[in-house]
Amino acid sequence: MIYSQENITVNKFKRVFSQDIPEKELVWHRDKENRLVEVLEDTDWYFQMDNKLPIPLKKGVTFDIPKETFHRVIKGTTDLIILIEEY
Repeated sequence: MIYSQENITVNKFKRVFSQDIPEKELVWHRDKENRLVEVLEDTDWYFQMDNKLPIPLKKGVTFDIPKETFHRVIKGTTDLIILIEEY
């Protein structure tokens, strides 16, 4: 698994992507649900949606990922810790 997950509610969970994950594991993908994402800790990772420039993932940054939209994370040198709410 490329992340560890702590379920908070049925549709809300905390995910940790380890700095040790092989970069080749972080592929473009789509999710089946709409998601609201909040970055919980400062990091040097990036998030990229299809046909958009990558954005830095800093503490407090929030963004929506519409279902079935291609996106990916770009690995940094620290762990990435995010809160995800599906709706």
